[in-house]
Amino acid sequence: MTDLATRAEATRPAALRRALRRVAPALLGYAAVRALGLLVLALWSAARGKSAYTLLTARWDSLWYARVAGGGYGHQVRLPNGDVHSDLAFFPLLPWLERLGAAVGPLSYADAGFVVSLLASLAAAWGIFAVADLLHGRRAGVCAVLLWALLPVGIVQSMAYSESLFTALAAWSLYCVLTGRWAGAGTLALLAGLTRPVGLAVAAAVWAAAITSFEPDRSAPAPGGARPAPRAPAAAGAPARRLLGMLLAPLGAAGYVLWVGHRTGGGPLGYLDVQAGWRNGFDGGYAFARFVAGKFTSPLPALAGLGLTAGVAAILWLYATGVRQRQPLAPLVYSGVVTALALCASSYFGSKPRLLLPAFPLLFPLALALARTRARRAAWIVGGVALVSALYGALWLNGSGPP
Repeated sequence: MTDLATRAEATRPAALRRALRRVAPALLGYAAVRALGLLVLALWSAARGKSAYTLLTARWDSLWYARVAGGGYGHQVRLPNGDVHSDLAFFPLLPWLERLGAAVGPLSYADAGFVVSLLASLAAAWGIFAVADLLHGRRAGVCAVLLWALLPVGIVQSMAYSESLFTALAAWSLYCVLTGRWAGAGTLALLAGLTRPVGLAVAAAVWAAAITSFEPDRSAPAPGGARPAPRAPAAAGAPARRLLGMLLAPLGAAGYVLWVGHRTGGGPLGYLDVQAGWRNGFDGGYAFARFVAGKFTSPLPALAGLGLTAGVAAILWLYATGVRQRQPLAPLVYSGVVTALALCASSYFGSKPRLLLPAFPLLFPLALALARTRARRAAWIVGGVALVSALYGALWLNGSGPP
């Protein structure tokens, strides 16, 4: 037994080196795209007499997270129209990490949030690569990471927000599901549930995959060049581990929501009352549809309405393409729930692109197409889109409304 343990310990560094070599192009490409975005933001902000770092760390939601990190929950703002903005709307994992970062080093809570976001964005990029590589191969994995970095709202990945942290936890939870690591999948889903309300999507993916893993494997070859959907290996046959993953997955989100209900006296649904104070709710997309329809009242806003309609159609097409390419159930459930919650919420409409940021499996069909493109042409495409994305991110973050 000692011999086996020694051998196992010796192979771990070697396995890590192999994994790093495999993911290196994706991480280097991701870092280059994000560095360009930060450089353009710094130049644009300086030209307008603003601090890029302040925009990244001390505006909008970043302020709420830092306030929770510094003083705990209990702060609220009552607006003239009677709405109450309570910090209980913000889930606790990012503030906990900000407090930890400030405690162990010479960082403010905002600084710690920025560091967490940068590190989490790299972890998210690696997780996205791991899932895409498993499903479609290394080249598609690199392309998926680049596409995630190139999103018009990609600048949020570098802000002291919770999107990068959530995406990292979600991506690695999905990877654990796809490779049969049920305890890891459940633990990461639990942490994702402590990060954002949409942690429900990760728990749903774990549950869906765990339940269907009881069925015999009848996978057929996937169309469009995708690999057949992998099923969990030997661990799928271990009911105790699968059950443990299922039990762990919803505990983070459920625990925080129940705690908020107890604190506010609103019972199990008390968190919904907190969200209502922010004018957030779920109406099946009615408010968003009215918002888009309202854009068609005159020629100029009608262009925005057409753009929004085309954007929603593209998202639905990407999801349908993922279904046709036989993506595994876990990423399909995850991206489906994230997309539904983003598009069907009655919240601030300008934030919807940011709310869709964690739905990275939607990018896999595009990643497959880019992976089949010649290297030189793909490089020109990525470079051009990276510049446009960087300019858009700088314009957007220097605007008046929160992202």
